Amino acid sequence: MVPADGFEVLDEAHRAVMAHLGLLAELIERLDRHGVDDRASELAHDIAAFFNGHARDHHAEEERRVFPGLLADGSEELVQHVRRLQQDHGWLEEDWLELAPQLDAVANGYNGYDLALLQHALPVFTELYREHIALEESLIYPEAKRRLAAEQAAARQRRGETLPTGTSPA
Repeated sequence: MVPADGFEVLDEAHRAVMAHLGLLAELIERLDRHGVDDRASELAHDIAAFFNGHARDHHAEEERRVFPGLLADGSEELVQHVRRLQQDHGWLEEDWLELAPQLDAVANGYNGYDLALLQHALPVFTELYREHIALEESLIYPEAKRRLAAEQAAARQRRGETLPTGTSPA
C-alpha cells in the first residue's frame, strides 16, 4: 500500500498530466499555425519526455502499490472500478504509442508528422485521462487512504500505542 504522503505524489502526478495535456493542445495549435519551429520542438520534447517517463512510472506505481490491496479485498463494485482503471492504463499506453512518433518527429525538427492524426487524437487522449483521473481521485484514492489509515491504526493498537485524541481507526 502507498504511504500516506505517497498520495500527495500521486495527486501531483495527476496535476502534471493535466498540465502536459494542455501543452499538447498548445503544441498542436502551434503546429497548425506555424509548423515546426524551435518552440514546437521544445514543447514536443518536453511532452514526450513526460509521457515516456513520469506518466508511465505513475501508472506502474498505481499498479504496484494502490490497486493490489483494493483488488484483494474490495467489493465487487470497487474491483470493477480498479479493473477499469487497469484497462485505461492499457488504452492510454496504446494511445501514447500512436502519438509518440509524431512528437518525436517534431522534437527533432522534422516535418514528418501527421497534424490530422494529432488533432483527432488529442480529445480522445485528453478525455480518457480526465475520466481516469476523476475516478481515481473520487473513489480509488479515498478508499485506499481509508484502508491505509485503518491498517496504521490497527498496527498502533497491536503495539499498544494509543490513538491521538479525537481520531478514530477508520
